[in-house]
Amino acid sequence: MKLVIVTVVEDFEPEVLQLFKNAGIEQFSGSEIDGYRNQASLLKAASWFPGKGGGVESSLFFSFTEADKIRKLFKEIEAFNSDLDTDNPVRAVVIPIEEYI
Repeated sequence: MKLVIVTVVEDFEPEVLQLFKNAGIEQFSGSEIDGYRNQASLLKAASWFPGKGGGVESSLFFSFTEADKIRKLFKEIEAFNSDLDTDNPVRAVVIPIEEYI
């Protein structure tokens, strides 16, 4: 059993849900989050409201699942990211679980 965590900008959320399905991961949780990137100080100074940061609407998904399904999911994500023309690819990490109930 492992924990997989996936983050994605909101625009790609439907595609990520399909990637989970393609990998056979039917049970997962999700949450809306704001994604942030440190901007160059010059860009911050040029902003109309330099003290106010704006996040990118994003989603976070996670699932406790088997390693073989996670491998399938990573292959699906790699294929999806290879076709993107953006600097906001789908990101994923795997965390091993030592114990669970």
